[in-house]
Amino acid sequence: MFKRRIVFLVGPTASGKSAVAVCLAKRLNAEIISCDSMQIYRKMNILSSRPPKELTKRIKHHLLGFLKPSRDYNAGRFRKDALLEAERIYKKGKIPLFVGGTGLYMSAIIDGLFASLPYDKEIRRKLEVDAKMKGAGYLYHKLAKIDPHAAARIHAHDARRIIRALEVFLKCGKPISVLQKERHGLGDEYKVRIFALNLERAKLYNRIDQRVGQMFDQGLLKEARALLKSRLSRTSRYALGLPEIKGYLQGKYDLNEAKRLIKRNSRHYAKRQLTWFRKDKRVEWIRIKDRETPSVIAARIFKRCRKGGAAY
Repeated sequence: MFKRRIVFLVGPTASGKSAVAVCLAKRLNAEIISCDSMQIYRKMNILSSRPPKELTKRIKHHLLGFLKPSRDYNAGRFRKDALLEAERIYKKGKIPLFVGGTGLYMSAIIDGLFASLPYDKEIRRKLEVDAKMKGAGYLYHKLAKIDPHAAARIHAHDARRIIRALEVFLKCGKPISVLQKERHGLGDEYKVRIFALNLERAKLYNRIDQRVGQMFDQGLLKEARALLKSRLSRTSRYALGLPEIKGYLQGKYDLNEAKRLIKRNSRHYAKRQLTWFRKDKRVEWIRIKDRETPSVIAARIFKRCRKGGAAY
């Protein structure tokens, strides 16, 4: 039976996914669906490192900048929205190419999501009080004890996801990481290929430092200042760079320290992304060579697609 094709291009921040994706999409006759939890938001072009117009004009992109920063978003909504876009792309006779660094969103498409448990208002209220009084770190430490697998995938300051994971455990007695395995996705029904960009750690970190500098040159401070004046959702407020700039604006440290913190936290984020993708044995790693152009990298990935036996 013929299986529809889905291709993912993932990897850590600053690995060059956007430029490679456009070149790869041309070879695959694909359209791009963003697989990034922050690029969905409007007014976050710089913070989310959204692909520039010169790239989005060359290939059709989907799920970029369509949501107000005041709105919450999650993997379940992404799965629903992304599958609708993928169906539209298939009807054009093209292939969906998912591009981004949010591993949870990738997993939501391929593996599905576990059956949603009802919220427990009383448990959640108690956890929210603990988070407010004792800090997210206190709850994160509790989560690490009962569900280390979930803790490894959640940022220590992401109170919303920490509370949800603890709520699930306290509600049903099972770790959320165990329940997430009891799910059904598209992996069995679709021909899925996952390619991840990677390069030497020192070179990746150097790219991250350069990107942060470029973001400030492009107006990151102005963009962040405007966002912080508006109401932000529980998801958008965690955009990398926003808390660090908030600290600067509150006078906790100077601008150079804010830049240093963003670089450091971006490196930590890249490390977590790599850890997530390395746990997935389906990922095919693409080592980026010195001075290799996006078109050359895309050609290598396309060659692997063809070797896989698929009629791309």
